[in-house]
Amino acid sequence: MSAALKWMPLVAALALAGCARDGYYDDRRVDYAEAEASAPLVLPDGRDTRRYRDAMPVPEAAGSFASQGDDFDAPPPRALGAGSGVEAGDVARREAAGQRWLVVGAEPSAVWSELERFADERGLQVVSRDSSRGVLETAEGRLSVRPGLQPGASEVRCEQAGTPLEGCLRALERRFEARGATASASSLAVQRAPEERMRPLLEQRAGEWRLVIPFDLERTWAELSYQLEADFSVAERRELLEQDADGHRFLVDYLTLSERSEGLLGTLTSLGQASPQRIRLVLEASGPERTVLRAEPADERELSAEDRRELLERVAGLLG
Repeated sequence: MSAALKWMPLVAALALAGCARDGYYDDRRVDYAEAEASAPLVLPDGRDTRRYRDAMPVPEAAGSFASQGDDFDAPPPRALGAGSGVEAGDVARREAAGQRWLVVGAEPSAVWSELERFADERGLQVVSRDSSRGVLETAEGRLSVRPGLQPGASEVRCEQAGTPLEGCLRALERRFEARGATASASSLAVQRAPEERMRPLLEQRAGEWRLVIPFDLERTWAELSYQLEADFSVAERRELLEQDADGHRFLVDYLTLSERSEGLLGTLTSLGQASPQRIRLVLEASGPERTVLRAEPADERELSAEDRRELLERVAGLLG
C-alpha cells in the first residue's frame, strides 16, 4: 500500500470533523451547552386565552421529594396509556354506591355548553341554570357537570331526586360518542380552560406514608377501580386480585421496590428471582371532599416505608 493511501483514513476523519459543526454531520452537543431560555410567548390582546394550553406540560409530582441517600435511583416513568383517563372528546361510564355518571374527555366549560344545547334540542323545561356550579335544573331532572379526577376530564350526571336517569345518561353518552366520531369533536379539547386542580398528595403520618386524595370516597373508589383494572394487569409484577366495594378495599400483588432491587441483584449473581408481595389498598373518608389511601401488608412479609411510598406514588400517578 502506498504511503498516500495509509493516510487516507486520518484525512477523512479530519474532514468529517471539520464538517461536524456546520456540515452534514451536525454535532448538537455544543448547541445544548450554549442553549438559552427564550422569552415566553405573548398572545395579542383580545385573543381568547382559554383556547390555548401547554403543548408539553410537565406533570406535577405527588408530594415533596425525599432523598434516599447516595444509592437513590429515580424510578422509571409510567408507561404511556397505562391506566390513563379518557381521551379528548371520548366518554366512559363510572358506577359506585348505586350512582352512575359519565366521564367525558373535556373541561367542564366545554361540557356545560353541550348540556345547554342538549336541553334546548330535547325541549326540556329549564327551571334554573347555574353555570358557576355546573347545574342545570329542568322539570324532567337535573343535569350537572363538575371537574373529573383526571386532568382535562369532566363528570356528567343526569338524575332526579338523587336517582340516576338511565335514559338521559344513554342519550348523553350517545351524544358525546357522536361528537367524538366527527371532526368537530376537536372543539371539546380546544375549549379547555386552565383550571387550578387539587391533586393527590403524599404525606407521612407517624412514620407511615399515605395518599391524601381531594375527592369524596365514592368518586375516588369508582375511578381507582377503573384505573387499577387497567394498570394492575401484569403477571408477576402487579395484579388486581379482589375488590371490596362495601369496605372500599383492593387486594393486589405488587413487586415492591425492594424486591425489584433484590431481584436484579439475584439475577446478576444467579441467586434467585424476586416475587410480588400481597398488599391491601384501603380507602377511608376523611371529610366531605377528602379521601385517604393506605397500603397494608396482606401476607407474612413486612412492608417497608419506602415500599409503601413507591406504591402510593404509582397510584397517585394513576389518579392524575
